[in-house]
Amino acid sequence: MSNLTRRALLGGSGAIVGLAACRAETTPGTGDTTETIAATQPYPGRIEFAHGVASGDPLSDRVILWTRITPEQNGPEALIPVIARLYYDEALESPAGEWRAVSKSSADYTVKIDATGLSPGQTYYYRFEAMTAAGAITSPVGRTKTTAAAGHDPVRFAVISCSHFGFGYFHSYRDISKDKTLDAVIHLGDYIYEYGLGPDDDPSYGAESGRALGRTHEPTHEIITLSDYRTRHAQYKRDRDLQSAHAAAPWICNWDDHESANDSYRTGADNHNPENGEGDWSERKQNAIQAYFEWMPIREPQAGAVRDTIYRSFEFGDLASLICLETRLTGRSEEISWSKELGDLDDQQVPIAAISTMLKVRDPGRTMLGPVQERWLSEQLERSTRNGKAWQVLANQVLMAKVRAPYFNRTLTPEQIAAQDGSQVAPLIPFSRLGLPWNLDAWDGFPAARDRLYAAAETANARLVILTGDTHTAWANTLQDSNGQQRGVEFGCTSVTSPGMGKYFRDVDDLGQQFADANDEVNWHKTTEQGWTLITLSRDAVTADFWQVSDVRQPDYSSAKIKRFEARLVEGKIGPLIEIT
Repeated sequence: MSNLTRRALLGGSGAIVGLAACRAETTPGTGDTTETIAATQPYPGRIEFAHGVASGDPLSDRVILWTRITPEQNGPEALIPVIARLYYDEALESPAGEWRAVSKSSADYTVKIDATGLSPGQTYYYRFEAMTAAGAITSPVGRTKTTAAAGHDPVRFAVISCSHFGFGYFHSYRDISKDKTLDAVIHLGDYIYEYGLGPDDDPSYGAESGRALGRTHEPTHEIITLSDYRTRHAQYKRDRDLQSAHAAAPWICNWDDHESANDSYRTGADNHNPENGEGDWSERKQNAIQAYFEWMPIREPQAGAVRDTIYRSFEFGDLASLICLETRLTGRSEEISWSKELGDLDDQQVPIAAISTMLKVRDPGRTMLGPVQERWLSEQLERSTRNGKAWQVLANQVLMAKVRAPYFNRTLTPEQIAAQDGSQVAPLIPFSRLGLPWNLDAWDGFPAARDRLYAAAETANARLVILTGDTHTAWANTLQDSNGQQRGVEFGCTSVTSPGMGKYFRDVDDLGQQFADANDEVNWHKTTEQGWTLITLSRDAVTADFWQVSDVRQPDYSSAKIKRFEARLVEGKIGPLIEIT
């Protein structure tokens, strides 16, 4: 077997009003105070808001407001005074509060304000003003919303992931921006991709598509330094469709691997190669994390906390706890991949090597979250059910369901097998006869850790709704523990642009159905097309609407809802996953 690569196949009230009394909430670590901000002189050069506005991490009394001030090229380097203004109405006639901050080069001129003292369950509108010698320059207007403090009002999430700039236009972001009823947008990772263009004879992932569409990555090389990661984030946020989605609702974001490097884990990554001059992994990881915190509307960790511990939780009234997991850089054990374990072996050697590999995979010491986060998750689940929340929703990066590849020698015709001559698909056909989990980068590569998570959920009597990204394909799954008991449901969103597994198979139109037939936990699987998922939580049901957008390689698009699934609470437990027609 050779070239069996996962990447290719997975494809109000209380708000402070008035400048004199306002509270300065600035990017942590700057040391700025209200006094020093007030003394800052207007910026002498020209500026623009080239990257839009965003909000995120909503709580019942606060929300993060974000923007970036772009000074003129080669302009003077100085502090740029900024005011964030919050309003109750879209016409910006009823003020709710204002905060001062500064934009400065040490934070790449990004501005992040934790706007506190707000009312629960309240929609707000906001914009920024930058003070220059020529006058105040205003940003676009954004909409945000705090979470409810109590009650069971339905909650609506748009769930998205995997937005490679080179693979196409961000139609899903534009689609999401049209929905004015969203409580939050949940991004499950791969917001950016780290790849460069690569050489002409061996282009990097997405490079050929990017050249064809005029959407090539900046910088053109693989990003490694802090400046590289900042430049890549800036490029993505110049996209108008992404700006529109950020301005439409507060975002709750998790990173996956490509915000740092492909198939990353605590101590390394598949796409980090120090032997090729890429330096120390810890330094590269910290560069990626710093740029992420600068450029994303995410709340900074509490003082003293390690910055890569971005796992955190949000409460939506009495209805749900949204628990965001960190499955990459904090506690994930070293990668085990089939391509590395079996790639150079002949067919006779593969079965024995596969058994040896599975022994390593099943090692109880392997962790996805790490022991500290596992304990934290157990506490969150127990607290949520103790407080009477109807749902415990996990924002999780990688697939949790147990999934093996169909036995392709039986499900494909000889003609179909002969057509699979691509290096990404052909090795999967003989591998499928082993009946083993095919994606060891997912929870299938950490079965003992998954068992511990299910045990914690059982102890807490949690009603798990798992939201998953990563695979570039759509899933509706019923999760079962090792005893065959249902532990929850999983909704996997497809990608914004990155191609799914079905793009690599030739003349196999029923690939998703083959996966569903081969796996007890898979109710439905869509292996092609891009889009997003709308999750609606009510007191007694969770519904997933899967939206598909048309060809992301074309600038114009249409969208359609292609599937709906629902699970209801039955005697305090999650019932079966049902397709709603």
